[in-house]
Parts: sequence; structure tokens; C-alpha cells
Amino acid sequence: MIKTAPVYTIENECQDCYKCVRHCHCKAIRIVNGKASVIAENCVACGVCVKVCPSHAKKIRTELPRLRQMLGTNVKLYASIAPSFPAYFPGTTIGQLATALKKIGFSGVAETAIGAQAVSRQTAEFLKNTDLDIVISSACPACVDYIRKYHPQYTKNIVPLYSPVMAHCQMIKERFGDDCKVVFFGPCAAKKNEADRNPEIFSLAVTFAVLEQLFEENGIVPMAEEESPLFMDKAEEGRFYAVEGGMNDTLRDENRNVRYISVSGLENLDRMLRFYNGSTGKRKIFLEALACPGGCINGPVIPAAYAGSLDVIAETDKISTMESSTKRAVQDHIESKFSAESLPESHASEKELTIALAKVGKFSREDELNCGACGYNTCREFATALLQHKAEEAMCHTYLRKNFERTSNALIRFIPAAVVMVDENLNICECNRNFAIMSEMTEVYDALGNLNTIAIENALPGFSELFSSVISNGGEIEKFNQKLKDKIVNISVFSIAHGKSAGAVIQDITKNELQRELIAEKARKVIRKNVLTVQQVARLFGEHVADTEILLNEIAGSYERRGGK
Repeated sequence: MIKTAPVYTIENECQDCYKCVRHCHCKAIRIVNGKASVIAENCVACGVCVKVCPSHAKKIRTELPRLRQMLGTNVKLYASIAPSFPAYFPGTTIGQLATALKKIGFSGVAETAIGAQAVSRQTAEFLKNTDLDIVISSACPACVDYIRKYHPQYTKNIVPLYSPVMAHCQMIKERFGDDCKVVFFGPCAAKKNEADRNPEIFSLAVTFAVLEQLFEENGIVPMAEEESPLFMDKAEEGRFYAVEGGMNDTLRDENRNVRYISVSGLENLDRMLRFYNGSTGKRKIFLEALACPGGCINGPVIPAAYAGSLDVIAETDKISTMESSTKRAVQDHIESKFSAESLPESHASEKELTIALAKVGKFSREDELNCGACGYNTCREFATALLQHKAEEAMCHTYLRKNFERTSNALIRFIPAAVVMVDENLNICECNRNFAIMSEMTEVYDALGNLNTIAIENALPGFSELFSSVISNGGEIEKFNQKLKDKIVNISVFSIAHGKSAGAVIQDITKNELQRELIAEKARKVIRKNVLTVQQVARLFGEHVADTEILLNEIAGSYERRGGK
């Protein structure tokens, strides 16, 4: 079965704002027809695009249908709960979550931080024996994938151990057998990649958001539940892993040959590795790397109100002891290996970049504004993305603006009517030459190329009230057969930006009126001539009738006289 990638886009909801491109450090976004889609092979599932997308078009794959299916079987299900749970379920204890999970069908619940403690113990052992000058933690799958894909030369420096969730799930499998299923619950999208690659160790990586939905479906409020015991001991220092620097806190002991450094955020990790020159000084460096700034308590599904808050950080300190993991027993069978997964390199030549830049109107270094509106840091990065078919020309705002200006200027210049635009101060801010002709200001227009800052009242006496009304109230006003000096005009005034500007299209219909008057005069002459003709016909017809009447009367009188004899 082909699975949806851990992070994906609902394209119909994408509003082509390019915010995901701007925030994605891997630039694992492709824009097609203005819509952003995730390039799965480039993505490390850090989830930052999910957090920043204003239209919520970026989604983390839900495992809810599969989880419901698993809950409907007789398979023994065990839950591994990430130590960042206080950031999503504030005020809820791990014991209360255990009760809630058992109510929906889980056989047992334990803390992922147990696996973290085991990983810390083995990491400490590795640091004692390795010859590597720099060692990078394996805890964050997004960071591990980022190094494998974007800094493959450092893959060998990753601690060859499972991540805490993998270690914990392996421990559960060893305890309850391979027939049981383990589901991880946490704030992370990258854990889904781990689950997809290692289904024999844990079946699903489910976000806290989906867990909350499952609770709601079953009418369960975890905070209102009684506490249940966990099938493993409660975690102690392993809970520190949820906070930046927490893993380092579990490792510090008498070993003075290691310098512990924490880095969070892929951009910071990239900067650290990119400029590393191979020198570590007198001590080895252990680099605790986390993709989410501040740690897992600021993961992609953690509500903004709780992400990274001091209350959540303080909650991780509520443990029974402050024991270092270096004092714990070694946990077997959590060793792992990581292989580089170098992405295809695409080095554009200077000629190719020049051609790509020219497509968006950039012909010199001065044209390269590097404004970042497209989502890329520099115009040359954007040009490279164009060549890789990850970006579109329309993403360049300066190119779009210049195109729009050229198009609008051409329309205004060549439209056969007079066009003018006015600002809130009723001063002209744009017009065409036809308007200059109509307002009898061609000399100024030809000299300056515009009539900007001239008051509209000076150009169109008696019409400024129309512009003032439209700017204040919006809408459109049309007036027909208006007198403008010695002309007759039709004028349509319309709102451009409410309260800021208005435009007008003005048609000189003086010639039309004269033509109409000429036709009317000719018609009147024809009518008058026809009237005269009709009158003459009527008169002649009247005279003929009168003569006939006299003749008939005479004949009739003659007959009457003859009859009387």
C-alpha cells in the first residue's frame, strides 16, 4: 500500500503565499500553478510548514483510520508516550493518560523517556570509546534525515544507536513478544518516517492531536480520569529529552573529555555543520541536535499557547531523582546504523543562472534585490529553483509588479477614453494623454510624462465632489451628458482603494451630440418639407373635391328641374 508522505499539502486550500517556501530550510516545496506541494524525497518532516501555513493547507498524515482498525482487533496494543505530553495535555499526568488509553483499548502504557534513558547510557559509553572528534545525537529523526540528505559527510558522526522511541519500542517488543503492536504518541511528524521504515519495531507514530480526537470520539477527558500504573517504571531524567539541552543534562558526568553542545532548528544545525572546519580543540564535541527550536515541547502539533512555555519546562523537572543516565545499566539491542542518502546535486552554470534571471527581468546585479518575497534568500537561489522546476516566474514580486505596471500603463495609454486616478488628497496620481487633451494640459503632460500632484479640480472643474464621494463611500458613480467647459462628457468614477484612491473613465461625446443634432436638424427639414408637401396635396385635394361638389350639385339641380316639368 502506497502511503501518503508524513507531511503533505491540500492543494485546493493553498493560497500561494509562499510562506512554506520561506520557512522550509530544505526548500522541499514545489510550486505549480501557484500551488505548493511537498517534495517527499527532499522533506525531512520537521513540520515547520505545518505550523506556519496560514490557510492550514499543510497537513501531517493522520493515522486515525489505521489506529481505529487496530483497536478493533484482538491484537495486544501498547502505547509509548513522548515526554513532551505536558505541552499538549497541560495539567494531565502520565497516569491519567494511561487510564484514558486503556479505556479505548490499549493493554498498557509507558513513557518513551525510558528509551531515552537507555540511549543516553549507551551514548555515554560510545563517547568514551570513539575516536571521532565530533559526535551527533541520533534522538531526532528529522535531524538525522537532514544530515543524511544535506550533510551526508557527517552521517558517520551520528551515534550508531536507535532513537529513544525506537529503543523504547524494542524494549516493549522484547518484554511482550513480537506479536504485540506498539503505537507511539507525540508531537512529531518525522517519527512517522521511522515507523514507516521500521514496522517490525513500532506500527504507528500518532500525533497528540489525533490522540485528542480519539479521546473526544470516546467521550474521555484525560484530566478527569484516575491514575493507572504504567507497565514500566516512571521515567526520570529521560523526560529532559523534550527540552533543548535535556539530553546533554543526562550525559554530564565525570567525563571531562567531552564538550556538550545543544543546537535546535535546522537552520542553526546547518550553519554549525557548514562552517565546521574539523577542529574541536582539546575535547571531543557532542552535538545534541533537535529540529524544533527549543526542543520537542515546541513540536509541530503543540499549541502555540503552550509551546516552549516555562510551565512546560518546569513540568519536565517533576521527577523523583536527578540521576545521570551514565549510572544506569547498559540496555542491549538498541544499536543502529545510518547511511547517507545524498540528494542529486544540481549546480547551475553562470550562463544558466543568467538566462533564468533574465526571465524575471533581472539583467544585472543591481536588479537582484534579494528581497526574499518569493521564499528564497537570494535571487540566485530562486533562479536555481526555477531551473529545478521547483519555482515559477510569478513568484517574483518585483517581476509581477513590473509586469502589472507595464500592462496597466499600456492599457491606460492606449484606451480611447480619458483615464485618471486620484489619491485621497484629490490630487492626480496617474492619467493618460487623452485625459491631458481633455483637460487642456497636454504641454505639461508631454514635458513631464504625467500630471501627478495636480489637483483634480483644476483639471476637471466641478467634478471633484464625485471623486471625494467615491473615495469616502466606495462604490461607483456614473454621470451622463455632463458639461465640461465647451465639451459634453459621460463620466464613470469608481473606487480603487477605499478611503485612499479613486479612478475615472471619461468619454467626450461632444462630436456624438453634434452629429446627433445634425441628423436631428436634417430630420426636421425633411419633416417640414413633408409637411408642406402634405399640406399642398391636402389643399389641392380639397380644391378638387370642391370643384367636383359644385359640378355634381349643378347636375343634380339640372335633373331636379327636368323632373319637375
